[in-house]
Amino acid sequence: MVPSPRSRNHMDSSIIASPAGKRGRNSSVILTDRLCEKRVAKRTKFYDRKCPGLYVSITTAGVATFSFKFTDRQTGKQRTGWLGVYNPETFTVEDARSKVYGLKGMGGEALAETYRDQKAAKTKRGKTVAEIIDERIAWMKTLVKKPDGEMRPRLESWENTASHLDRFIRPRLGKKLAMEVTKHDIATLSNDIVGGKFGKPSVSNARHMRKAASGLFEWAAEAGRDYVTASPCVNLPKLDPEHPRTRVLSEDEIRTFWHGLDRADLPWDRKTRLALKLELVTMLRSRELLGAHRDELFDLDGEHPRFDVPLKRVKKRRVIQQPLSDLAVEITQEALTSDDQQYVFESPMYKGQPIHRKAMADALRGTKHEKNKDKTKTAGLCELLGLKPFTPHDLRRTAATLAGDLGFDDAWIAKCLDHAASKKAEVVVPTVTGKVYNHSKRMKEKRAVLDGVAAELRRIIGTPVVNAQKQERDKIAA
Repeated sequence: MVPSPRSRNHMDSSIIASPAGKRGRNSSVILTDRLCEKRVAKRTKFYDRKCPGLYVSITTAGVATFSFKFTDRQTGKQRTGWLGVYNPETFTVEDARSKVYGLKGMGGEALAETYRDQKAAKTKRGKTVAEIIDERIAWMKTLVKKPDGEMRPRLESWENTASHLDRFIRPRLGKKLAMEVTKHDIATLSNDIVGGKFGKPSVSNARHMRKAASGLFEWAAEAGRDYVTASPCVNLPKLDPEHPRTRVLSEDEIRTFWHGLDRADLPWDRKTRLALKLELVTMLRSRELLGAHRDELFDLDGEHPRFDVPLKRVKKRRVIQQPLSDLAVEITQEALTSDDQQYVFESPMYKGQPIHRKAMADALRGTKHEKNKDKTKTAGLCELLGLKPFTPHDLRRTAATLAGDLGFDDAWIAKCLDHAASKKAEVVVPTVTGKVYNHSKRMKEKRAVLDGVAAELRRIIGTPVVNAQKQERDKIAA
């Protein structure tokens, strides 16, 4: 039962009004939800006439925070208790009043204890965005034991997320209190990224920023942290749809690219150029390919050569067993220049380590001077060979397009791209032996597609098949 106004005032012996001298700047009014949504030129406080001691503080960012003043009877000092942030759906003026009435009925000692609890909470909520970004990154990269038994970062893609936090959110919102960040702040930042205020206009970067921000604030709001009461990344305006890449190399471009990679006068090392060839031939992603280890290759001299990519390098965190065509085997064997070489694409600079994960992308587009980003430091292969720019991922798309033009089923092509797998396959490492798995229908379908692509590439580049038996693969099981 809600006490009457008379009984409320009687219970409120410990609530004191704001000093009269401050009322010129901090107004005493009847608080309303509409007032809490008012835009102000500087931080402003409004005290509630209906509930003495209750006030709302509105910032220039549009954040309205409810608090109440009371006297700690134990010390005789005036205290301020934090109530919450105004939200038209979850915490309104009436909710704040009800909370104050409830606190008044607790008695002096209980009220002081509540204040001490709120003071600790306020310390948490006093963290800046930069501080919670630092904690979030440290949490993401903490090593934990994964299902395969290896110790790896809690979020294995943490570097990408950290990059978006550091490039976009920290510069704009880093000094701001995390609890004061609003939906308007995130939407404005998003619009500025799309509008080109952070470099080249990019809807993709805005989308990645939103995802990183959402993860940050949801993590910050979890029980035990309570750095914020709720995430500001809700009900944001929709971004324009991204236009998917459609770059596919023509037959002439494939021919120019392939033979260009064999030129001795190019500035990029041979291992990187072989890796580019292998991505076109195998349809694997760059990260899956560049870390290839000798122990992950099987039966290179036999009838069923394959490359097993461990789940830690796979986007979907599942093992990929990719058949190798005769053309893929040729490229792999050329890359393995010695019996002591453990990584197929060993770095020319760091012995015993694979080439950098961005090596292929850098080789295609070239590198820029650190001081003058408009000036090319080393020309890329696309420029050197007179080709319209493309990325390593476009090589996967080109191979998939060749397979489609050859008449292979889309489902088979998707398997080669690792776009299709059962839910079970996504979370469980295959336990069957390579010999059994190589004879599965799925493996035969993938091998047929990749052999077909290899044969088509040989036709385009004008290279004869070295081992004709490789074209006579096992027929697909009915």
